[in-house]
Amino acid sequence: MTLRKILPRVLLAAVWGVAITLSGCSGGPEYTAHDITGVMPDLEFNLTNEQGEAVTADDYDGRLKLLFFGYTNCPDICPATMARIRAALGGLDAETRKDIDVLFLSVDPQRDTPERLQRFTSSFGDGVVGLTGNQDQLKALTKRYRVTYGYGEPNDNGFYLVSHSSAIFVYGPDNRSRLLINQQESVDEITADLKTLLAQLD
Repeated sequence: MTLRKILPRVLLAAVWGVAITLSGCSGGPEYTAHDITGVMPDLEFNLTNEQGEAVTADDYDGRLKLLFFGYTNCPDICPATMARIRAALGGLDAETRKDIDVLFLSVDPQRDTPERLQRFTSSFGDGVVGLTGNQDQLKALTKRYRVTYGYGEPNDNGFYLVSHSSAIFVYGPDNRSRLLINQQESVDEITADLKTLLAQLD
């Protein structure tokens, strides 16, 4: 197993452990995902969207949000995770899907221009938004959510891999943290968790 695959699991182990402990004692709704309500900070950022516009978390107020850190050159985890999200949202009715944003946050701003982000996100349906930022913005955001990223050594062609979180963070319409979905959760389980969460928010 490569460092790129091991690192995200190690980095999120402590977060998952805290989330499991707290959610197991909450007496609230049951999720396959980890309930991180009150464990992780609210959604807050200053970034650039795939139109090249400056945006903040407030621009997505009033909508459920799924946040995933990645990069468009990712050979496996990113496209597979985005495809799982698309399939999971497909299990919701059309009106519900209109109130959900998928925020794909690139931690590779050197290569992921707004145009490249837009080409990538357009492959995964409506409601998917590409975001990125400069290194100061990205470091502030990843520190806030207890994840990290790093760059591998470029090969002879200048290509490099990026280590990053493999989790999907879910935030409510009020930008409060709600769920942490890991790579083991199936499409049907993600759909069921989103339905349970949406029912709680009604």
